[in-house]
Amino acid sequence: MRLVIVTGMSGAGKTSALKMLEDMGFYCVDNLPIPLVEKFAELTLSNQGGIKDAALGIDIRSGDELSALNRIFDEWSRSRVPYEILFLDAGSETLIKRYKESRRIHPLAGEGRIDSGIEKERLKLAFLKEEADYIIDTSKLLTKELKAELEKIFMANESYKNLYITILSFGFKYGIPSDADLVFDVRFLPNPYYVDELRPKTGEDREVRDYVMQNGTAAIFLDKLYDMLEFLIPGYVLEGKNQRVIAIGCTGGKHRSVTIAKAVYGKLKAHGEFGLKIEHRDIDKDNKRKKE
Repeated sequence: MRLVIVTGMSGAGKTSALKMLEDMGFYCVDNLPIPLVEKFAELTLSNQGGIKDAALGIDIRSGDELSALNRIFDEWSRSRVPYEILFLDAGSETLIKRYKESRRIHPLAGEGRIDSGIEKERLKLAFLKEEADYIIDTSKLLTKELKAELEKIFMANESYKNLYITILSFGFKYGIPSDADLVFDVRFLPNPYYVDELRPKTGEDREVRDYVMQNGTAAIFLDKLYDMLEFLIPGYVLEGKNQRVIAIGCTGGKHRSVTIAKAVYGKLKAHGEFGLKIEHRDIDKDNKRKKE
């Protein structure tokens, strides 16, 4: 029996997560009044009604009653109630964008600005994030990627680290990604752009990869980069970071950066100790410009 408290920032995907858990066989209840939470747990854990797993959605709509959760969690810990907390988060800019697109009003913003409501919500939910067993930052996650993470945790029972890393290739001529935490410039590597038969290809193609890696310089760079990341990543985990973007750039974001990003992704994927994805932001932009 699993009892999961699903909570987090408004607009970060809590409702979607509950629907996904329901599809996985969880009995889900959203926005239950806090005074009923203990009774709900008692009924579900006693296996009444044949409920195997349950998920309870709790968020800022509970108002001042939220603080009562501290007492409830303390009691559950003493009584060895097997509960888990899943916290959905996202960057403030992402949340503002989502609110504007949906034309919804933030529950704490009132007639004020959305960003002020978000900051108030962060403060009120801080204790839940600190207690969370799983923190998923949905800022850059597609719906299918969020579903994959939840399946990993609640169906495959795989060990889960709260850190989620995005390896992002890009072109400097299109600007450095605003959300990048680490930026590496690989414009010192051999450039396939100046080889006629390689120019239309990308770092996804073996011929381009072989050209970029040809003289051993790229391999040396990758070894040094791996050493740095192996040093940094455990520190990010200890500090409670839940989202890091490693950006790798070349001139157009089509050849060298894609090749190196794929190599880094392949190396980190072998660890399996954190969420990982790869994106090629500018891989098709040159083609699109030519068509225009």
